[in-house]
Amino acid sequence: MKWLADENFDNDIIRVQDLPQISGEDDPAMLAWATTNGRVVLTHDLSTMIPTMREHLRSASLCSPIVLVPDSLPIGSVIEEMLLLDACSVESDWAPGVIYLPIG
Repeated sequence: MKWLADENFDNDIIRVQDLPQISGEDDPAMLAWATTNGRVVLTHDLSTMIPTMREHLRSASLCSPIVLVPDSLPIGSVIEEMLLLDACSVESDWAPGVIYLPIG
C-alpha cells in the first residue's frame, strides 16, 4: 500500500508539504490527489478529514481510505501499525472509509 501523511503529521514521515504539487492545498485537493495516486491518507485531523471524505464521495465514485492517528500515539507505534496493515491486507480491503489507530 502507498501512504500519504496529512500536513499535520509528524516530520519523520513524508508529508503533503513535501510534495510541491499539493503543498499548502486544502483537504479536498489533498484527498483528490491521494485518490488519483492510489494513496492511503494518514492524518491526525478527525474534525475535517471525515467531512472532506464524505463530500468527496458525493461527487466521485472513488476515494482514498483515511487512517486516523491520535496525536498521542508514538511514531514507532504508528509505523508498526502501518506495517501490520500492509502485511495483513490486500488491495481490495482498502475501500473508502476510515481506520482508527491503534488497531488492537
